[in-house]
Amino acid sequence: MASLKELKDRIKSVKSTQKITKAKQMVAAAKLRKAQAAAEAARPYAERLAGVMGSLASKVSGDSAPLLLRGTGSNQRHLLVVVNTDKGLCGGLNANIVKEAKKQARKLIAEGKDVTFYLVGKKGRAPIKRDYAGKIDHHYDTSEMRNPDFEEAEKIADDLVARFEKGEFDIAHLIYPVFKSALAQDPTTVQLLPVPAPEDAVASDAAVEYEPDEEEILEDLLPRYIKTQLFGALLEREASEQGASMTAMDNATRNAGELIDKLTIQYNRSRQAAITTELIEIIAGAEAL
Repeated sequence: MASLKELKDRIKSVKSTQKITKAKQMVAAAKLRKAQAAAEAARPYAERLAGVMGSLASKVSGDSAPLLLRGTGSNQRHLLVVVNTDKGLCGGLNANIVKEAKKQARKLIAEGKDVTFYLVGKKGRAPIKRDYAGKIDHHYDTSEMRNPDFEEAEKIADDLVARFEKGEFDIAHLIYPVFKSALAQDPTTVQLLPVPAPEDAVASDAAVEYEPDEEEILEDLLPRYIKTQLFGALLEREASEQGASMTAMDNATRNAGELIDKLTIQYNRSRQAAITTELIEIIAGAEAL
């Protein structure tokens, strides 16, 4: 059984930890409001851009379509772009993203495809490297980024497009968390390259002339669409990270409180037992005299 001093030190240590988790919870809650607003504000723009791109894409086909739209003509080499956080203390968020990435990798490998990883963020590196050593194509570090930045998304997009145009892979899939609430962040997988035409895109019967033509517009629009997708993924990651962190720190604070209560009860019982023992010894000594 622990001594009174050990119990007292343990209570003091847990209280100190509780103060830290409480502070982190408050910081995450403050950041969540801004991150959630940014993620939700970006969604309509991305959807509208996809609609415009789909309308244009329905008017071009075959060799006249840009490479980013028509693809390489093969689907053998797949690149999984996995967007994880750079910091921990956010519950099972990163574990769920890695789980989704491994699920997609196993599925593609079972189909006889070649799979490599392009990792954005630090936290997914170790678990993926452990199971897929030698298949990590690139690490992209975002730890210096205080807030999601479109310029950062542009750098990632430009790098991926350059690799695609060099023929390093045939299809790229983007895996990232979608923020739903502070309690729910669902990892999702979407095709990033070649850019898929929206399923509900229907060619218009209206006589519309474009200046410049559709191919030239798509040449400019497709890279912007890829950048927008990546920027949206970074915004969703930020909101998911803050939501998961707030929930995790709230749970940790509650658990610390419960542990403090248990330790306090144990401390009081041990202290009372020690006092009772001392009283018995004093009474026994007095009677002996």
